[in-house]
Amino acid sequence: MNTGKIKNRKAGHSRITGNLFVVSAPSGSGKTTLCKALLKHYPDIGYSVSTTTRKPRKGEKEGIDYHFMGKREFLEKLNSHYWAEWALVHDHYYGTSAAFLDGVLMSGRDILLDIDVQGMRQIVEHYPDAVTIFIMPPSLDVLRERLKKRGTDSRKTIDKRMKNAEAEVSNKDLYRHIIINDRLEIAQKQLIEIVGRYRKIRNKK
Repeated sequence: MNTGKIKNRKAGHSRITGNLFVVSAPSGSGKTTLCKALLKHYPDIGYSVSTTTRKPRKGEKEGIDYHFMGKREFLEKLNSHYWAEWALVHDHYYGTSAAFLDGVLMSGRDILLDIDVQGMRQIVEHYPDAVTIFIMPPSLDVLRERLKKRGTDSRKTIDKRMKNAEAEVSNKDLYRHIIINDRLEIAQKQLIEIVGRYRKIRNKK
């Protein structure tokens, strides 16, 4: 996994009034389901759709699941400081638009990012007040079984995802909050409660 530094980017942090929520988890931990539940509970929270150079999976839609972009165009945008964070994961590039984030936050809206550990590090570098939340599987064995049952990846890909999962879990203590997704309904409640606390604090200011 490779990541890049975002150089010479200056966001208007003094004007940012929205909360930036960052959720990370190993692939197969239920992160997408939890984020959807959060957005359903708080429909006014914006969602940052990541850009990726990988091909769409079955059922994925442009602008909803991801923005799909060619590798050449993605790399060209690195030189113009277009990305607030970017990473090379499973041989594909992923990134988040800096202008989009700044625009939403400066308008006073909260926004949710669904990104990996390395992306979180870059985001916190530029947005130190970001609320970071890590979703844990009950165990790595359970995670492997979930990936197998999903039926979308080869054994080789699953092995690669498991290796990355071990590395991601080892960084869990870098996050402000950790949620163990053993029972989905409990994990959903915990995520909604965490986000709700920060929203109340902001509204009191």
